[in-house]
Amino acid sequence: MNDQLERAKALFMEYCGSLPDMHRGGRYAEYKTYGVDIATEKLWCKEMVEQLSGELSIRDWEAVSSLSSVSKHYQDSRIVENVISFAARNMMSADSVVRLMFAEHLLDIIRLHKKEISQELLLRACKSAAELLEAIIAQPLIVDPGHELAQLKLKDKRGLNQRAKQDMESIEEILN
Repeated sequence: MNDQLERAKALFMEYCGSLPDMHRGGRYAEYKTYGVDIATEKLWCKEMVEQLSGELSIRDWEAVSSLSSVSKHYQDSRIVENVISFAARNMMSADSVVRLMFAEHLLDIIRLHKKEISQELLLRACKSAAELLEAIIAQPLIVDPGHELAQLKLKDKRGLNQRAKQDMESIEEILN
């Protein structure tokens, strides 16, 4: 890969494939000079999805947040599959804050992919989000060091539960 294409790819990855965000950041003009075609951008999106899926963690929500950003411009059922697969295997050992953020980003991803995915995958994804939210409500508040309720503009367990209940209602809206 030549230097110009590498630079274009770096910009593309930095902005999660979002050309409008690139424009807002003042980098779109530079990106445009590299003349990247749509097929290459789609390939980079696939690479980004695989990379971010591998970075999913129970310690933070950065990777799922980035996958949500990618989903705004690139729909691929593998994003939904990878996120719910990770959630099923790992999220019950995460703290309450990470669970809530993960569930909320999963709901964003579901909304963005709703028309692109099968009904069966939609139901599995909604069930996965619901399980995370139900666990938040049913279990005691657990907050790991570095994660604060104030980050989410919440004061206590009651506020966390209320937000989780609102998210449960949004699952019903998605399914209707």
